[in-house]
Amino acid sequence: MLPLAFFRDRTFTLANVSSLFMFFGMFGSIFFLAQFFQTVQGYSPLQSGLRILPWTAMPIFIAPLAGAFSDRIGGQRLMAVGLTLQAIGLAWIATISTPTTPYSHIILPFVLSGVGMSLFFAPVANVVLSSVRPDQEGKASGANNAIRELGGVFGVAVLATVFTRVGGYQTAESFVHGMTTAVYIGAGVVALGAVAAAFIPSRRSVREEAAAPIESARGVAA
Repeated sequence: MLPLAFFRDRTFTLANVSSLFMFFGMFGSIFFLAQFFQTVQGYSPLQSGLRILPWTAMPIFIAPLAGAFSDRIGGQRLMAVGLTLQAIGLAWIATISTPTTPYSHIILPFVLSGVGMSLFFAPVANVVLSSVRPDQEGKASGANNAIRELGGVFGVAVLATVFTRVGGYQTAESFVHGMTTAVYIGAGVVALGAVAAAFIPSRRSVREEAAAPIESARGVAA
């Protein structure tokens, strides 16, 4: 069972909130973008998947570099920057999407979103696990994975509800209107995740907070 005491730790809670919001916006948006290429622009499922690769394949190239810099500049900073880039990329996609938008116009926001996703993926597990004792890492990792999956499930469900409310499959225009509204919301949720990540305490501040009572006790004893 998941110890609820984990959520008393600010690092654990904010890192998981960031994960929830990240996957909410990312999976909810990809769900519609894959359909956009097929339903509106007439590509096959394979062609649609290949067109999303500049986004989804970016972690192959960026994540190793992000992992190398995570310990130097702080995982929470990389997470905040990554989520910000992801939110900007999603908002950019929603802004330029029309039934006739050339694919070349979407490549750059796809790459930006992919870079943001990579910067988030690399440090998040380390940030979560650093907030618990070594013997609790299995439960903490399982909780993070479950919360991540819940984010994806809720993202698709909520954004699909928005899509059916304001758009639909009747025409290309109605699909794009529903999709862009949903993707804007997804971008906003990811931006909230960036705010949560920005408030994750650094390892240095955590160590200083832990050391403060010890130094105080030494002062009293002296």
